[in-house]
Amino acid sequence: MREVETVGILTSGGDAPGMNAAIRAVVRTARASGMKVKGIKRGYAGLLNNEIIDMDSRMVSEIARLGGTILFTARCKEFETREGQQKGAQILKDNGIDGLIVIGGDGSFRGAQKLSELGINTIGIPGTIDLDINCTDYTIGFDTAVNTAMSAIDKIKDTSTSHERCSIIEVMGRNAGYIALWCQMANGADGILIPERDAFNEQDLIDAIMHNRSKGKTHHVIINAEGVGHTNRLARRIEAATGIETRATVLGHIQRGGSPTARDRVMAATMGGYAIDLLHRGETNRVICYKDGKYVDFDIDEGLAMEKTIDEYQFLISRLMSVY
Repeated sequence: MREVETVGILTSGGDAPGMNAAIRAVVRTARASGMKVKGIKRGYAGLLNNEIIDMDSRMVSEIARLGGTILFTARCKEFETREGQQKGAQILKDNGIDGLIVIGGDGSFRGAQKLSELGINTIGIPGTIDLDINCTDYTIGFDTAVNTAMSAIDKIKDTSTSHERCSIIEVMGRNAGYIALWCQMANGADGILIPERDAFNEQDLIDAIMHNRSKGKTHHVIINAEGVGHTNRLARRIEAATGIETRATVLGHIQRGGSPTARDRVMAATMGGYAIDLLHRGETNRVICYKDGKYVDFDIDEGLAMEKTIDEYQFLISRLMSVY
């Protein structure tokens, strides 16, 4: 075990509301513990370009309420190579950084894992709107993203009701249907399409719309996860099969932005402080998780190996609630 004197922090992959709140917590708790803090801009790409700045408590004042990440983020193919990882580790050492906190998703944690193997104490904080990190029940950004999507769907339902239309609404979630599932339960919908249920029967969807219309429902909503896709084509097929005017709406990146909710700010702050505690103890290759109502940490290797599936009971309830 060796004492960490200088902490680096970066955000990587897709941005998520609450990342700034985590940055603020890391900087202020680290400084309170006598550590120096260096911010690395643009994720692993910025690391390889040596885009490293000194950070103090004043720099993070008032950022918790901001969406996005003040450190910026980027994808980096070069860092996926062994040469890129070795270069990154050396740049960290040259800058005196002996502990690194990575805020991001699975791909970001794999990068942290490689840096740990190369002698850098690394801690991962789960930050992704998709809620798709297997070892944790919660990821920073999810609550804000799902509330943004819920609000947008409510608005679309208003105009859909006025015109007696069917709306196919695509929410984010390339490999995970959590935003779609939560919106279906929060907003109500005639059907839901998620990546975890690859095989869906389109005729069942059409039958559900027609059944609800026969019972007096004057508007219809289908929530489609990004990973399923083909939203515009699905809308055309639904309209042809039902005779109901059908519109497609892709909510897109509005779900990534916006001021984070109280839950995201508090979760981010707690995880940021926890990350500093782990580095203070000389821990490495750990990912912070929220599991069964408690903040815990796992070895990154162990965390990435865990499996996560859609809650079957929630999915069943969502199906039952779709019947008019």
